[in-house]
Amino acid sequence: MKLWVDKLSSVFFQGLTMLWIWIIGMQWVSFTETIWLDETTAVVIAALSITAIIEALIPATFVLRMLLQVALIAFSVHRILDAHGLPVPTDMVRGLLSDEASYLLPYLWFALAAWAIVLLIVRLSDSRRKILMIIAINVISFTILDSFTHLELWDETAWIAAAGMGWLVTSHFNKFRARFPQGWRHLSKSPFKIIANILVIFSLIILAGVNMPYVQPTLTDPYTAWRELSGSPLSGTSTTGTGSLLEVPTESTSGYGREDNNLGAGFNFDYSPVMTVSSDERSYWRGEVRTQYSGTGWADGGGRRGGSDVRLNDDLQGDLSTTVSTKSVQQTITMLSDDVYPVLFGAYAVSRIDSMDADVDPDLLRWVPEGSELHMRSQQRYPKSYTVTSEIPVIPVEELSKRTYEELYSGSVDDAYLQIPRNFPDRVELLAEEVTATGQTPYEKVVLLQDYLQSNYTYTNSPDLSRKQSPDFVEGFLFEIREGYCDYFSTSMVMMARSLDIPARWVKGYAPGSVSIQEFMPMDGMVSMDPGMYTVTNADAHSWVEVYFGEYGWIPIEATPGFSMPILTSMEESEPVISEELLEEEEALEESAPAAAPEQASSGLMKWIVMIAAAIIALWGAYILWRMKLDLRFAGARLKAGKPLTPADKVIAETERWLRFVHRRGLVRESHETLRESIMRWADTYPTLRTELHPLLRKFESARYSPAQVQEDEWRAVQEQADLLKKSMKKVKLI
Repeated sequence: MKLWVDKLSSVFFQGLTMLWIWIIGMQWVSFTETIWLDETTAVVIAALSITAIIEALIPATFVLRMLLQVALIAFSVHRILDAHGLPVPTDMVRGLLSDEASYLLPYLWFALAAWAIVLLIVRLSDSRRKILMIIAINVISFTILDSFTHLELWDETAWIAAAGMGWLVTSHFNKFRARFPQGWRHLSKSPFKIIANILVIFSLIILAGVNMPYVQPTLTDPYTAWRELSGSPLSGTSTTGTGSLLEVPTESTSGYGREDNNLGAGFNFDYSPVMTVSSDERSYWRGEVRTQYSGTGWADGGGRRGGSDVRLNDDLQGDLSTTVSTKSVQQTITMLSDDVYPVLFGAYAVSRIDSMDADVDPDLLRWVPEGSELHMRSQQRYPKSYTVTSEIPVIPVEELSKRTYEELYSGSVDDAYLQIPRNFPDRVELLAEEVTATGQTPYEKVVLLQDYLQSNYTYTNSPDLSRKQSPDFVEGFLFEIREGYCDYFSTSMVMMARSLDIPARWVKGYAPGSVSIQEFMPMDGMVSMDPGMYTVTNADAHSWVEVYFGEYGWIPIEATPGFSMPILTSMEESEPVISEELLEEEEALEESAPAAAPEQASSGLMKWIVMIAAAIIALWGAYILWRMKLDLRFAGARLKAGKPLTPADKVIAETERWLRFVHRRGLVRESHETLRESIMRWADTYPTLRTELHPLLRKFESARYSPAQVQEDEWRAVQEQADLLKKSMKKVKLI
């Protein structure tokens, strides 16, 4: 029996160890999924999972496990490639010599490489020092990749740290089991205590990390020093919208970027063409939304891992309001450069994908309803041309402007669109309240914010950052720099609106672009009301605001001076205005919208983790109080005595407690009576209580007057007898 239990414990710890290694390996898969084909990602995940499961559960020799793992990995690679429609050998043995094997072998090498790395880690991690070294190598690698690529990898780094802590705990208990079998058998009788203590420690670490106050660094980190020495901006990449994974430290230029979490660096206008858009309506060509403001920019990455698969001509259900009328507009987008993007562009809100290049797999598309975003799962294959249909809302401005806050937000509102950092400056909120003091409705307040930003701040693509003192991006713009480009204006408006409890989000994409005069003035002299073809350049990259107005849905708002937001309203014609378009082109105010890295997992997961950690700490606190209940019971008596209580003191304290109870119920002790006289009187008046009162009297007199030593558990007998007295008193009608 003991041998069986020991074997089971060994399998349990080996399984936990492989789980932590598998989690660490999956973070590398997360890093590479934007640059690998879907098939490659799938076979690597299969190889990691097969290796981990067999290492954890199969009690065979090392050689037999290796053979079994290789066989299953080869089989899984074959099935995965066949499921993805790639030509693979039908006969696994003879087919390896066929031409079809050329499709199989590259993926097989990737899978076997992942298998070999896992086995190497398992063999190397035989001591705490080596485990710490493996964890440190992974963490350092991800921090370097986060700094020197356009990807945000903080979630992956956090998962590695968490898995590393679990791995260390597992290794500690496994070694303790081997070295001290008797002690382990004693501990294993109370597994809940072990698990509870581990969970409490992890929860304390999580809550401490989440609630740690922000402190400005006193020393410059090597990465920042390197960027400053090379003259590279700390926010944004050199050029945005490229498919390159690595950041190149050259002068920043405008374009659709990858890094949103460090906004504010200057840039040069790049007028190289990006795409043409054929559309009946002038619009902003929307890309992605951001919701999580970090103090320096937008920390969330949208929906790379969220959303659902979508096919051509599917009806796309997004976050467009169902109560506002819409106009269907079809747009054909033709890319003019080889740049790739994480999304397809279109007017808000895309409702259908009509067509796409035949050589681009439509299975790469994913639809994210929260934000109405069309994502590409692989940035290596981006369509050169595609057609989408959008339902553009027709806004009843006059009606909307009269709706009160209670009318608009009577239902629930997603907290993500009201998020404000813990250290968000108070004077930004005070400024928002001051600017909107005359507004009676949310719409009027938003318009006042828009007018204030456009009238009091200057547009420039090279803001003077030497004026900036505040660590907060919005506060620095509003009170110190007082100039900037669209990212400054749009981010400030989102956060000022949120400070007024008006839901808002940050949007990036492209301004409409330019339309040639010939398209407005044909040779026959007749004015064309069809804008036709828009040419969009990197200088048209832009960011703006969307504000949520309850049943009216998300309404786009332009906060940047010099830009004109093309929206359809029920009060005016929806055709584009020529003068506004030409004014935008002449002023050349379009600029970069530095964008975030490939998107991170939803912040909702982190909220759940923090909530669970807080619940564990609360339960732990309740348990500690329960364990201390005896000490708390006599806390008052100990304070009065000024010394530790003896067993006799505890009996007297319990006697005083039940006397207070009977006094409240009507058994009053006269001031001239001793306790014996009072109890005798009560017993004569209520004979049914005599059985409980007399033992209580004897316990008290023994503790107070008897020279015999009172035992430690005597006070418990007083407590039990007092409980019986309380029950008996419920049956007696007191005079």
